[in-house]
Amino acid sequence: MKTLALLALVPVTLAGCTHDTRVYPSLAPRAVERVGFAEPVRTAPKLVPDPALDAQIATLRAQLTKLADGFAGDARTAEAAASRARGAAAGSDAWLEAQTALAQLDDWRAQTGALLTDVESRAGDRAAELQPPYPALEALHDAVATEADRQGTTIDRLQDGLAKA
Repeated sequence: MKTLALLALVPVTLAGCTHDTRVYPSLAPRAVERVGFAEPVRTAPKLVPDPALDAQIATLRAQLTKLADGFAGDARTAEAAASRARGAAAGSDAWLEAQTALAQLDDWRAQTGALLTDVESRAGDRAAELQPPYPALEALHDAVATEADRQGTTIDRLQDGLAKA
């Protein structure tokens, strides 16, 4: 019996002498952990004047002025037509005249939207070339977007005052 108990203890005692052959990752700090996680200091890119882009911006700004003036003139006409059509039934002469005037305003708004797309495309092209934002182009974008919003608000306001088709 004693011998049997001793034989049972032999594997247990030999297990303590075995060597683990598996490889475990080191717990030492890695190279990236020694560098730190702070953002690197970056200098702002120097903005270089672009005469060709400035000329394009001037042309686009003149186009925006033309579109805004054209919309404003036709908006006065549409206001008068919408005023005459208030309370008129859908399909009446006054209502049709107001709808025609609103269609002209929609044309101006579409042209302004196309101009906005053109400006955004130019800004996107600069970004694709990893160039810094161009302040004059950003200002033009804001001006065109503001005009497009104003035009949309005017059209919606006039349309809301007319009978639904």
